[in-house]
Amino acid sequence: MANEPSLHIPYLYNYAGHPWKTQKRIHTLIDQWFRNDLMGVPGDEDGGGLSGFVVFSMMGFYPVTPGSPIYVIGSPMFETTIIDLGNKKVKLTCRNYSIENKYIQSMKIDGKAWNNSWIGHQELINADLIEFTMGKYPNKNWAANPIHIE
Repeated sequence: MANEPSLHIPYLYNYAGHPWKTQKRIHTLIDQWFRNDLMGVPGDEDGGGLSGFVVFSMMGFYPVTPGSPIYVIGSPMFETTIIDLGNKKVKLTCRNYSIENKYIQSMKIDGKAWNNSWIGHQELINADLIEFTMGKYPNKNWAANPIHIE
């Protein structure tokens, strides 16, 4: 986890239809490797790659494949996040947020249920509100279809 070529690995569970494993792993990795102390960024911080991983992951998604307009969903770590796009803002909220509630139970984009473990760039920038409902135990049925992107 201390080098940029491995940053995508915890998100690969989504591609196999097990996003709850990604949610668990992301929390473990952030807690162990990216602490708020002198050694809080492991390895070599090349051009902000490790910090970018943390920022995206803590918002709840990550661009696994460079150049692809897809973000793979992880596990948000803030009760509220505002993404300022310049011409508008996208609000991300987490219901039942707590350190223990790391598993996504459900997700909505502008009030409509979202049952995919990914979100497209256009869906993200066109959204006004993305809502995550979190829980202490994994919902193994949420977004359980493997990611298939052509």
